[in-house]
Amino acid sequence: MFDGVYTALVTPFQEDGSLHEEDLRKLVDFQIREGVQGLVPMGTTGESPTLSHEEHVRIIEIVVDEAAGRVPVIAGAGSNSTDEAIRLSRKANELGASATLQVSPYYNKPTQEGLYRHFWQIAEQVELPLIVYNIPGRSAVNVSNETMLRLAQHGNIAGVKEATGNLAQAMEFMMSKPADFVVLSGDDNMTYPLLCLGGRGVISVASNVIPRRMASFVSSALQGDFDGARARHFELLPLFKALFLETNPIPIKAALAMKGMLSELYRLPMCPLSSEHRKQLEQILRETKVL
Repeated sequence: MFDGVYTALVTPFQEDGSLHEEDLRKLVDFQIREGVQGLVPMGTTGESPTLSHEEHVRIIEIVVDEAAGRVPVIAGAGSNSTDEAIRLSRKANELGASATLQVSPYYNKPTQEGLYRHFWQIAEQVELPLIVYNIPGRSAVNVSNETMLRLAQHGNIAGVKEATGNLAQAMEFMMSKPADFVVLSGDDNMTYPLLCLGGRGVISVASNVIPRRMASFVSSALQGDFDGARARHFELLPLFKALFLETNPIPIKAALAMKGMLSELYRLPMCPLSSEHRKQLEQILRETKVL
């Protein structure tokens, strides 16, 4: 179910700061028509920290409705409050999401036992499959391999979005994990090595703007064509790096705006790309044939 490219969707806004529901629907349809295997609304790329709960729920509702069963929707429903994560996850389930993405609790920095109990409690309380999102660079806490292996024993905890940036940790985990526990890259840069090690796909920022090329890249590796996948990786690597010239999702929204797919509008404290980085991004978009 979780093989391939899952796009970490941006959230389009209107000039008055409200959600741009029409642009979101267009983006969902574009992703599906271009061949991605699934969609992930309300993650980091969707600017979830700046959205109200009502908006959060509405975006999941729109994405599920527009996807109309064509691809799975993994709804971002994480929180640093376990009770809140359970409430959001139950709502995602009611709306028809296929799974939830649960970020490691941020700011309050729980112990490994606290992390274990947090994810386990969500899995106990909500029927949907759960993907753990391990991103210590944003959450300030790393889910250790020992804790992840404990979590992998729960039938509702289906996999991990691996965004530690620590390939050694990922290798050690993948050597010991259950066969049916899915590892998805949480960083476009790291997708190729993780696929070589047995990863099953990526929750991708880049696929917002190049869904077909990302799907082809990952499909090559999953079919065993690692030489072809490596060539695609190096072809796209400058773009992957450019999309992090500034904090995600600033560059990817700028790239989508350059392609005329949405307006380059953010919620503070996110703000527009600097002029220096804008020039760099535009040049790389042209060099990688995105523009």
